[in-house]
Amino acid sequence: MEEATHDELAGIVDLFDALTRAELEQALVEVAYRRGADVREDAVSAAVAEAIREYYLVELPTDAVDGTVDDDAALVVGPVAFPMLPAEGEDLPHILDVPERSIDRAAAAEHVADRLREASETVVDAGDAERAATLIDVTYDAEAWGSVDLGATRDRLLALTD
Repeated sequence: MEEATHDELAGIVDLFDALTRAELEQALVEVAYRRGADVREDAVSAAVAEAIREYYLVELPTDAVDGTVDDDAALVVGPVAFPMLPAEGEDLPHILDVPERSIDRAAAAEHVADRLREASETVVDAGDAERAATLIDVTYDAEAWGSVDLGATRDRLLALTD
């Protein structure tokens, strides 16, 4: 199967408001099956991990999600995503047995802000200007996505890139 883009992963999650990793991975298997393609589990897991790393998806603790979640965390659409449903994905709500869920958007925004603050500390300490430039963009997206102020975090990152 051709790999789903990060925005397509976000599109699948967006259909349900929140999915566990296992549910998202199952959705990707279903999409591949409907396309007549094979899917490698390691590639699916890697794609999900990369989407989380790059803020297309956000992994939230279950207390920020209303509805049953049979896992320690749930995935929601992240601040940099432009969710788009992959081809053959429109029937996923009829295929997957996922309970109705809703997200505490304020908790999600604060979770992303905390994660960005921690990531910026690591990046600044490591002197990683390339990753800092990426995170600068993410801080702007996160502020537009949720009611958080990441100005101080962005300033620390900008000091590394200037």
